[in-house]
Amino acid sequence: MHMADALLSPAVGGTMWVVCAGAIAWCSRRLERSLDDRKVPLMAVLGAFIFAAQMINFTIPATGSSGHLGGGLLLAILLGPCAAFLTIASVLTVQALFFADGGLLALGCNMFNLGVFPCFIGWPIYRRLAGNSPSPSRIVAVALVGGVIAVQLGALAVVVQTVLSGISELPWRPFLLLMQPIHLAIGTLEGVITALVVSFVWRARPELLAAPISPPTTAARRPLLGGLALAAALTGGLLSWFASSQPDGLEWSILQLTGAPELTAPATPLHASLARLQEATSFLPGYQLSPADETISAQAAAPLTASLADPEATAAGLIGGLITLIVTVVTLLSNVESSFNDVWGVKETRPVFRRFADYLSVLLLAPVFLFVAISMTGTLQSHAFMLALMEEAFIGRVVVFLFRVLPFVAMWAAFIFLYIFMPNIK
Repeated sequence: MHMADALLSPAVGGTMWVVCAGAIAWCSRRLERSLDDRKVPLMAVLGAFIFAAQMINFTIPATGSSGHLGGGLLLAILLGPCAAFLTIASVLTVQALFFADGGLLALGCNMFNLGVFPCFIGWPIYRRLAGNSPSPSRIVAVALVGGVIAVQLGALAVVVQTVLSGISELPWRPFLLLMQPIHLAIGTLEGVITALVVSFVWRARPELLAAPISPPTTAARRPLLGGLALAAALTGGLLSWFASSQPDGLEWSILQLTGAPELTAPATPLHASLARLQEATSFLPGYQLSPADETISAQAAAPLTASLADPEATAAGLIGGLITLIVTVVTLLSNVESSFNDVWGVKETRPVFRRFADYLSVLLLAPVFLFVAISMTGTLQSHAFMLALMEEAFIGRVVVFLFRVLPFVAMWAAFIFLYIFMPNIK
């Protein structure tokens, strides 16, 4: 349901930009007072999972259409509405800038339709119907209801925004009658997926669903982050190969009315400028390689590409691998930090930016120091003066001993440095 710029006028697109910018600022202020740094890894892993899931279109049987997970309600249930909206806004921004998935003018509309409705309407409905101690069957039913309502409101908003823009020839009544039923099916599947993930979290750590605004503890994060990281990896790296190539609900509705899944953008200066900007920033438009890159890749890897059926799935698989790498790094840093805190009895974790800076400095400097120590040993051993000393009976044995010990001393110094510097005990 990612809208393209061809559907929107500058007035409507700009208005929704302002609305969503205000929502981002409001959510940021709320989180500045309440967000715990321990929640940041969960936001990162869930964001990666939603990004991967939105690349995977599932077929809607007997329609010739497909849909994908929006993820706003799932994020709101696990993170709270403000953190969820910021996460989904970040995902949509990355998709628009680097993958040309949704227009830049339409970015505000997409944030509103895929973020505001599930986070600030679907989530309150879920919370009120689920209660503080929901049963598994109740979670499934309520997540289904919340998912359907959020997707239906988003589809309705697409029609309203398109009609108010007045730049397309889509008749509003047939457009509405196509959008709502097809997104009823998509919303039902979204509710089912949301219910499955939330049920997994309920079985792993039910206290997170009883109080979704409170930050999860270290013990609660580990199995949850591991499970969600595995889900993101499987979704981006494996399920992307089986993604449907059929048009999504919005494209399918436009196809039924115009005979083409996409409309041509009007020749206004703003539309043309934003199209050029998006073309310059997107390195995998539509999650596919550019034509030039595809030609080079095909020539360089002809035996491999002969066995690949879908280039889009191939690109999605590569993106999924990158997502897996990012998720793995975030999860690893979180687990290392938790282990350090457990060993030294530290109850409060360091801020996420300081944690990133500390670990990055160690990862960059430690190999350098080790390489310098080994290089110094090799250089000194080949120096003429040192060779002359090594020929002496007693001094030569001492020098050889020092050369053998120097790498170990360097490693001991590095571990002492880690022992003093890395623990969060200051």
